[in-house]
Amino acid sequence: MTAETSQTLDRGVRVLKLLADSEAGLTVTELAGRLSVNRTVVYRLLATLELHGLVRRDLGGRARVGLGVLRLSNRVHPLVREAALPALRSLAEEVGATAHLTLVDGAEALVVAVVEPTWTDFHVAYRTGVRHALDDNAAGRAILQARGGAAAPYVCARGEDRAAAVAAPLRGVPGVEGAVGVLLLGDAPTDRVGERVALASRELAEALG
Repeated sequence: MTAETSQTLDRGVRVLKLLADSEAGLTVTELAGRLSVNRTVVYRLLATLELHGLVRRDLGGRARVGLGVLRLSNRVHPLVREAALPALRSLAEEVGATAHLTLVDGAEALVVAVVEPTWTDFHVAYRTGVRHALDDNAAGRAILQARGGAAAPYVCARGEDRAAAVAAPLRGVPGVEGAVGVLLLGDAPTDRVGERVALASRELAEALG
């Protein structure tokens, strides 16, 4: 570790990452082993993180991520939205359809960014802040398929209002589950549209990486 970094902060961040990757939580002994430090150091780290609500310990003494992490995660959406706009703008203009970014927020999907094409006479209206169940539309289904390990590059769906949807999951962005998609009027989307949506998703993943 270089002189410009904090060893204690580094260990605290590593604790949070280890706990985030463990559904069952970790004991002090397990954390000490993975960090290659003694138990006293882990106790101090956990006490500090608990003070800020970032870690909680259950009755069995296993440490888990605390609810304070949710407050921090709420600040992620504006950052991701800003990073997504160039890829969404390019996608909307090229395809001639409304492009959007949808992220998982709790048990729901949340639309965090929307870009409409500037040159079309008609396009589907969509807005940020829309929430829906994960299995309700193409974006949510793309997220669920990626979560399940499916390799499909994009998902298509047909709505009741003559709108068709295509979405591609974000892959390789730690801590972020989401999908890039477009909403089209008229005919079913072509493979070209699906491939272009998948490309936009990869572009965003690279921007966030």
